[in-house]
Amino acid sequence: MRPTLQWMNALAAGIVAGLAVAVPLGAIGVLIVDLGVRGGFRPAFLAGLGTALADGAYATLAAVAGVAVGAWMRPAEGSIRLVAAAVLAAVAVAGLLALRRPAARRAVPPADHRLVGRFLGLTAINPATAVTFAGLMIGLPAVAHASGAGKAAFVIGAFGASLAWQSTLAGGGALMRHGLPPRARTWTSVAGRLLVLALAARLVMGA
Repeated sequence: MRPTLQWMNALAAGIVAGLAVAVPLGAIGVLIVDLGVRGGFRPAFLAGLGTALADGAYATLAAVAGVAVGAWMRPAEGSIRLVAAAVLAAVAVAGLLALRRPAARRAVPPADHRLVGRFLGLTAINPATAVTFAGLMIGLPAVAHASGAGKAAFVIGAFGASLAWQSTLAGGGALMRHGLPPRARTWTSVAGRLLVLALAARLVMGA
């Protein structure tokens, strides 16, 4: 296969992989939308950037290690799921408790590197991300056996697709912030936190 065609195929595979991981509804997506509702586009975008960076890191790991990623994750997957569920439940409960305070006293989400790091960590503890990328590498031999440039294109595609989707969620949350009255935004945040709790419970059931 010609190098240019191989690079383009790997890039397309990365875009598909990034969307496959990012688009299904999960706790992180709910939290990003909630940040948009509470703080506007900028903090939600920074949170989405952290998530996209984690997806890009896992895509890099899968591109480099391939099948070994899934084999390495599988024995510890149950324990990692329990840790992830505990962290998500703590985030949801803390958010619900914060909503009990008057609106004027609620902390505005920090629009800085702390949000990027926080969501990078939250996404990184999700075992499904690594396993999904590893499975995609197994099913995409053209990428698994690609050159270094091809693997780089796969990672770029995965990161870009994830960032585009997270930015869409951030924008949707920001639009809801401007389109909903304050009371409705509060109930939207409550519903989001309860959904995160339900997703954490689902992680425990799957452990």
